Amino acid sequence: MKILILHGPNLNLLGQREPGVYGTLTLAAINERLEQDAAELQVAIDCRQSNHEGTLIDWIHEALGQFDGLVINPGGYTHTSVAIRDAIAGVAIPTVEVHLSNIHKRESFRHHSYIAPVAIGQISGFGPESYRLGLRALVTQLRSSK
Repeated sequence: MKILILHGPNLNLLGQREPGVYGTLTLAAINERLEQDAAELQVAIDCRQSNHEGTLIDWIHEALGQFDGLVINPGGYTHTSVAIRDAIAGVAIPTVEVHLSNIHKRESFRHHSYIAPVAIGQISGFGPESYRLGLRALVTQLRSSK
C-alpha cells in the first residue's frame, strides 16, 4: 500500500512560523515520525511539500494509479482552492484532510474547507499528531474496504 502525503504552502516554515499556533516541530521531524508510523503500519509513504497550487495539483493528478490514498494539509489553500478540490475529486483517491491547528477555532474565513466535501475525513487541532492520526485512519479505512 502506498500513501502520498502532501504539505501545502508555508508548511516548510514549521518550527519557526507562529510556534504558538503551529508548534516547534519542523516539517522534517513530522515526516520522520510519519516514516516511522508507515514502517509500523507496513505501508510506503512519499512526503512532498510545495508552496505552489499548481504543483500540488500536478502531484494529485500523478497519484492516480500510483498511490492508494492521500493525506493532505492544503494549508491556506483549504479555504480558497476549488482547483485542489476538483483535482482530488477527479482522481477519486481516498483522501484525509489534516491541519495542525483547529481551523474551526480560528478566524472565520478558516472555518470553510473546499477539501472536506471530497475527503473521507478531516482531522484538525492535534498539532503534528493530526498527520499521524490521518495516516492511521486512512490506512485503516483502505484496509477495511478491501
